[in-house]
Amino acid sequence: MSVAWGVLGWTIPHLLITAHVHLLLVGFVVMIIMGVATWMFPRPSKDDTRYRPELAALIYWTLTTATLLRFLSEAAAAYQPSPGLRWLIALGGVGQLLAGLLFIFNIWTRVRAPSIAREIGDLGLHYGGSSSRVEQPRANR
Repeated sequence: MSVAWGVLGWTIPHLLITAHVHLLLVGFVVMIIMGVATWMFPRPSKDDTRYRPELAALIYWTLTTATLLRFLSEAAAAYQPSPGLRWLIALGGVGQLLAGLLFIFNIWTRVRAPSIAREIGDLGLHYGGSSSRVEQPRANR
């Protein structure tokens, strides 16, 4: 592309670059982050009704649909700009934002300190630097 751009003088419509970036960053990177966060955070207990797996599925489909809508609208607007496509681009962006906020709302109850850290904190102990051993608190000298 850079050869065509530099040597032949071809230009790439700005909205195609934007569409490509949104497809990579939101469609791939953000989805990976959300998936890993869902997998890594501790599972909620069975009696915890705050985290809802069906909401997680809705968030996934909302983000996927909004990203696809935004990508297709930006790609189309790169060649045939229109006010309607601008509204579709904005609607896709709002859908992406809504999915992100819903993800934070849904996952927030699973964000907590590990139980070992809570137990150590309850005992009044602290970690001794970067090692995994636990030391007693030092007396003031």
